[in-house]
Amino acid sequence: MPIPEDVTGDEIDKDVRQELQSLPKTLAEDVAKNLVMVARLIDEDPEGAYGYSKVALRLASRVAAVREAAGFAAYASQKYAEALAEFRAARRMTGSVELWPVMADCERGLGRPEKALDMAGAPEVHKLDKAGQVEMRLVAAGARRDMGQLDAAIVTLQSPELASNSVQPWTARLRYAYADALLAAGREREAREWFAKAVEADRDGSTDASDRLAELDGVEFVDALAEDAPDDSEAPAESSDAAAEDGDEDGDKDGDKDGDEDGDKD
Repeated sequence: MPIPEDVTGDEIDKDVRQELQSLPKTLAEDVAKNLVMVARLIDEDPEGAYGYSKVALRLASRVAAVREAAGFAAYASQKYAEALAEFRAARRMTGSVELWPVMADCERGLGRPEKALDMAGAPEVHKLDKAGQVEMRLVAAGARRDMGQLDAAIVTLQSPELASNSVQPWTARLRYAYADALLAAGREREAREWFAKAVEADRDGSTDASDRLAELDGVEFVDALAEDAPDDSEAPAESSDAAAEDGDEDGDKDGDKDGDEDGDKD
């Protein structure tokens, strides 16, 4: 796959670059460039990112960072079985539990929420850092919702991290998930409160909490560029002296014609 000229491979994280040092220099550079493309495309073009990840995987399948990148690209493309296999491979290579929450979410994607819940109660969770534990809580709550257990999902999300007033990288997503679960359970007033709290914490726009809040408040946004948007610039009726001299009948005809044309345009 083509690599843009502005991609050098030096953009990758230093830890990944260190992993690639086990490869011949030219090969390491090629792998690095493909990994840069994965990172660049994964949010906007998951399938494109997946394509570059397959190239990197073909070149260096024994590098843990490559297996992890391939896993995330497959995950973003909703290829959950493939993603899970890559995450498991990366975990075997590194011994790290960092990927445990996303592996559990792959189980959800494969229609196995019970397996995700089993993973949420596994000893590995205690080895996760705070961000990983919050992520695991989000996955577990999602699994509860998959099983139709809305009240259990709400309880799962209730935690010191949710109650905290400090804003952390996970705060907006945690509050959003809680608000969404409350709304699904019919607790609209509480849901509105937590969507508002999610908006306060969502400094980088990682959720659509503001849109959800506006929807609950009955605010409707109109795209001014949409073809079917109402036209407020309707031309006023013609009222020249010449038109007045034509008589009422002609005036009526002109008025009807203008009205019809305006109506068609609207």
